[in-house]
Amino acid sequence: MTLEAILASLHIVAILTLVVFLSSEAALCRNEWLNAAVVQRLARLDLIYGVAAVLVLLTGLARLFLGVKGLGGYAALPLFHVKMTLFVLAVLLSLKPTLTFRRWKKALDATGQLPAADEEMGHVAGAPDSRHRCRCGVLGAGHVSTPVAKRR
Repeated sequence: MTLEAILASLHIVAILTLVVFLSSEAALCRNEWLNAAVVQRLARLDLIYGVAAVLVLLTGLARLFLGVKGLGGYAALPLFHVKMTLFVLAVLLSLKPTLTFRRWKKALDATGQLPAADEEMGHVAGAPDSRHRCRCGVLGAGHVSTPVAKRR
């Protein structure tokens, strides 16, 4: 019973770590903030995000094979299969931004150049200005930051 509690706690910590670093990446994805330090930080955050995803997978597998329910208890649940499918989909969708961040960091380290404006991955159709664009594209689809309403 103690092992099950430890495995569940580690799994939840890994999931929360993944969410925190994905949120951090999304927060940095703003055109007006993009500079050399942000590109370096995005690459580092994405690396930590990848490690957290691996930890989610490993702790989940530990719960699957070492936990009280075991493989038979989880495999019989349709929700388990839905969660595994969504996890695989999230991994596949996160490959594009990961490769983009790595390419940006490699180019920055080699030439000192920031990504070109035509590398934008996310865009709101009909957006009146560039504040509605994001270079990062969280999960490959393009994260859009809406500007805060101006105070009077």
